[in-house]
Amino acid sequence: MTLAIVHSRAQVGVQAPPVAVEVHLSNGLPSLSIVGLPEAAVKESKERVRGALLTGRFEFPARRITINLAPADLPKDGGRFDLPIALGILAASGQIPADGLVHHEFLGELALSGELRPVRGALPAAVQAHGSGRRLVVPAENACEAALVSDATVYGAGHLLQVSAHLCGRQALAPAAEPDWTAAASPLPDLADVRGQQRARRALEVAASGSHSLLMVGPPGTGKTLLASRLPGILPALEQEQALEAAAVRSVSGQGLTAADWRRRPFRTPHHTASAVALVGGGSHPRPGEISLAHHGVLFLDELPEFDRRVLEVLREPLESGRIVISRAARQAEFPARFQLVAAMNPCPCGYHGDADGRCRCTPDQIRRYRSRISGPLLDRIDMQIEVPRPSWDQLQGPPGESSAAVRGRVEAARHRQRPRGTVNAELQGEALTAHCGLSPSDRHLLQRALERLGLSARAYHRILRVARTIADLDRAEHIATAHLTEAIQYRCLDRGPA
Repeated sequence: MTLAIVHSRAQVGVQAPPVAVEVHLSNGLPSLSIVGLPEAAVKESKERVRGALLTGRFEFPARRITINLAPADLPKDGGRFDLPIALGILAASGQIPADGLVHHEFLGELALSGELRPVRGALPAAVQAHGSGRRLVVPAENACEAALVSDATVYGAGHLLQVSAHLCGRQALAPAAEPDWTAAASPLPDLADVRGQQRARRALEVAASGSHSLLMVGPPGTGKTLLASRLPGILPALEQEQALEAAAVRSVSGQGLTAADWRRRPFRTPHHTASAVALVGGGSHPRPGEISLAHHGVLFLDELPEFDRRVLEVLREPLESGRIVISRAARQAEFPARFQLVAAMNPCPCGYHGDADGRCRCTPDQIRRYRSRISGPLLDRIDMQIEVPRPSWDQLQGPPGESSAAVRGRVEAARHRQRPRGTVNAELQGEALTAHCGLSPSDRHLLQRALERLGLSARAYHRILRVARTIADLDRAEHIATAHLTEAIQYRCLDRGPA
């Protein structure tokens, strides 16, 4: 046989499109050429494959070897095609049977010794391979990650010789078992650590219940960061499909997975010096940024006005669409970005505007200039804006508040009431928003007066309705009442401007 076809997978965003590795042997001067838009790392695979085959005591054919990576218009990068190229050469030269290649897909980078090294994106490849009805062979270090796909058959191998023995029927590889990572999860910070701040704790509970974005404004040291770090502990665990989506983003980013990550919502805290590319993703080979790594989790931006304004502006579209598309001259990649934005900021340049000790000497113009570092359109997209004042001595010495477990119970109950709507309240749109957020005539008049007095946009109007719906769900109410609506309006402190 002079032609062999090996199935593999490329990586484009969080997708794993199929790639057929076609290996053809012909007469002529010994050579090896790779076609099909291979990038530098793929072109260099010829030397890694040659070394691995010779080290494994295989014969490297002294013939003209042509390797085609189809489809030809899909860019290929990385060392993920080393293993399928090596197996294609062995099958085309008759050193291993080609029959077993039909039912398998292969990923893996080869060392010169023949050992298999891990690659990025094994989890999306496992999802796609399972959908195509094939088994997936990956390096042993990727096996646990790929085995997260239920009912998928995944084999982990440490060496090229093990894969060839499996295909020859001499020693079959053992299927990787789905890891039980839930038992190894470490405890999250507890909300009971927060003393006082009852209004902020309430806002955090509402935000968690409806997946609403939240901005906390207050002097330094009042507990804004402490509150934000407790948010993951009151959020419900990820469902299986959501956990796979979040894990797929981590897989293609090269960060891998740990026991504490599985079924736990991501919590990302980029520094305020982060660039726009670090936040949304990018690069010549597009990789996910912080907003995608926070998919189905929380993105916490501390010291919000200290971020470059152009960096913050890139958040506007993903906050609405839940995805980010990165376009380059040669390729386009789409990453999911359905995250919950939580941010914290000081009320003025010195940080002490509104503090009880009266130490702030900032003028209204200075305060406006400071807050104007955050654009109006971005603020308009934040559902809840609350003030976090300095707690009193008695509050600091008082008993601890409710634990995260107690609050999480109410949050999960509220989320359960949202399930028949098909989405969380923060994402209600169109007819669903109208159907589930109806108001009485008196409440419509109340909201109209609030919109006129605060000068709110139509977007802010809809966000107030969504927050009110979440408060009603926490109250186990069928319809939005006046108390729910007034509380939702109160969560718009920046719309009132500096005092």
